[in-house]
Amino acid sequence: MTSKPIPWHLLPETSELVDGRLHVGGVDLIGVAARFGTAVFVYDEHHLRSRCREAVAAFGDGVAYASKAFLCKAMAKIAYEEGMFIDVATGGELHVALAAGVPGDRLVFHGNNKSMVELELAVDSGVSRIVVDSFDEMDRIESIAAAGRSTPDVLIRINPGIEAHTHEYLQTGVPDSKFGFPLAAGVASEAIERARSSSAMTFVGVHAHIGSQVFDVASFGKAIEAVAPFVNASGAEEFSIGGGLGVAYVEGEVADTITSWADVIHSAAEQNQISARIVAEPGRSIVADAGVTLYTVGTIKDIPGVRTYLSVDGGISENPRPVLYGSGYEAFLPRAVDAERPLEARIVGKHCESGDIIVRDAYLPADTAIGDILCTPVTGAYGYSMSSNYNRVPRPAVVFVNNGETRLVLERETLEDMLSHDVG
Repeated sequence: MTSKPIPWHLLPETSELVDGRLHVGGVDLIGVAARFGTAVFVYDEHHLRSRCREAVAAFGDGVAYASKAFLCKAMAKIAYEEGMFIDVATGGELHVALAAGVPGDRLVFHGNNKSMVELELAVDSGVSRIVVDSFDEMDRIESIAAAGRSTPDVLIRINPGIEAHTHEYLQTGVPDSKFGFPLAAGVASEAIERARSSSAMTFVGVHAHIGSQVFDVASFGKAIEAVAPFVNASGAEEFSIGGGLGVAYVEGEVADTITSWADVIHSAAEQNQISARIVAEPGRSIVADAGVTLYTVGTIKDIPGVRTYLSVDGGISENPRPVLYGSGYEAFLPRAVDAERPLEARIVGKHCESGDIIVRDAYLPADTAIGDILCTPVTGAYGYSMSSNYNRVPRPAVVFVNNGETRLVLERETLEDMLSHDVG
């Protein structure tokens, strides 16, 4: 149990206290809640741009923002303006990036089950790379080429059989995974050979991704060591290690920076004599701690001898990670950031699920009351992008703050929006 104030390193880069209240990007968060309502996601634009620049400095041209972490037109523009490629995994993500004005040749197209329509859109858009994930996908690409479309550059995604230290659902490089061609039994070699011999695609490199929210960066070194002989033998011009760098969500967690992560990767590549150009796809580490979520406290229910439940106007519809992965978060009041937090409570949402838990063991000021604005930090990744309309709750608004200015980038859904596709 802790009663200390919220750890400062979990807050966005431009966070500061003004008369005891939290300001981000020069903007009072309580004022944001009053103007845009709650629940609402708030992003520090300076923080986003800073992380993009760090990634480009660490990996050079070719590093891609993994947009599945958080994507809207404003985010795509920022990543592109700061020199990043953008990694998209569906036709929907591709459509948003193109709508934001990102040229096709600055996009990398992922996905383990790309449809014919998605592949046609990718090829017609002139995407920089298609990361091929199956022989069935090769069949589709060859069908597209036979119909007269252009020949795409491809990376072959391999499954290195590496167990990263992360949640089971976030491991993507283990033998039992839906992603990639396994190194075992020569399957990945067969994929490389087919890509090389096909007139419908141009083989340019190898892709390996071991998982997400990985704190032990030595896992990336192990992955590179394991695949180095294969990468070198393939003649790949490019080798992508994917993404997966972990971020700190709660007190006591410490995460490596993008720069230190890159240092490990480059060092391992050099030690294993990989001559291919090294690229990566950070996502969570770009956006996670740039964002916070603001809620309004609606109900405080104290059950004597059991616990205190504190209910807010959101829940699993805008942050399903706690129920999916058991993810932990902190909570605090923006009006009292430096206050002691002796009140232990379970912060829950408004959905009709007992598992609708936002923070399992939260610590808050003793005077926390109905109507208070409550903040959960480090919610910039996989919150809005995984949001839903469960219980017909409209998705929250998303606001960017920077240099004292507030910019609405995603409008709050309305009740009318709930019926816009309901043809009854």
